[in-house]
Amino acid sequence: MTVEQLQKSIRELKKENDVCILAHSYQTREICEIADIVGDSFKLSVEAQKVKNSKIVMCGVHFMAETAKLLSPEKTVVIASDEAGCPMAEQFTPEEVLKFKAEHPSYSVVSYINTTAALKCVTDVCVTSSSAVEIVGKIENNDILFIPDKNLGAFVQKAYPEKNIVCWNGGCPVHGKMTAADVKAIKAKFPEAKFLVHPECPPEVCENADYIGSTAGIIDYARKLDAEQFIIGTEISITAQLSYEMPSKRFVNLSKHLICTDMKATTLMDVYNAVCGKGGLEITFDADTAAKARHCIDEMIRLGG
Repeated sequence: MTVEQLQKSIRELKKENDVCILAHSYQTREICEIADIVGDSFKLSVEAQKVKNSKIVMCGVHFMAETAKLLSPEKTVVIASDEAGCPMAEQFTPEEVLKFKAEHPSYSVVSYINTTAALKCVTDVCVTSSSAVEIVGKIENNDILFIPDKNLGAFVQKAYPEKNIVCWNGGCPVHGKMTAADVKAIKAKFPEAKFLVHPECPPEVCENADYIGSTAGIIDYARKLDAEQFIIGTEISITAQLSYEMPSKRFVNLSKHLICTDMKATTLMDVYNAVCGKGGLEITFDADTAAKARHCIDEMIRLGG
């Protein structure tokens, strides 16, 4: 089948099988085109609760499918590719967090949504890149352990110097490899371009940015700003998405290395098989894990609006 034929089949099958397809913005264009909802982690978390279909197929990485299941326990939730993990989500263990809490009982634990359900069980509130600053500002406690992304943690800490925010040495291996030298090189080629970056990038990259925000924030900023050239400091799919949407503007990648192989693990054929019920991995939890892990996500949605 051609891509067009496969997309047509998926659209027909998802209606027949009562399936809603959620896709993260880092997915390939052909997958985003057949998704019912496309967005960043926060949008997918909120929208997962509103889905009326009996089955959700998540085109993203494992923790996103877990979040959808936690928010819609009565639905069948399948991740399209069982190979789509997230290295950052698995950098720390619940045991490490519990040890820290035992030694520092005054601290609240704030976890980036890019964490496993097991880590969410020992978390007080979850955040996404688009809601982290707002939510941490609403936490009355000034003593905070922020995991796993030290770069996002540093971004939040800069906003609240009065808070005692402890960050462990974790982060996104894709965004984390960007350097000030990368910024200097690309700005030399495009000196007039506006520089938009994700807060998972290191501080020395973010300090040169015209805008720092989530994938959704970057897209919205580029839409509204009257500029001709933009340098995009996040996964390359966003540069492609913006180029499709606004062909009159020029979008370039901060680096050709900004590729998330886990996000690219999902293929259109994976989606087809998941919608058919012949592929993917169904997400399940025992009742205790589901209750404990959902608490911090509910807090995220409550505090983040």
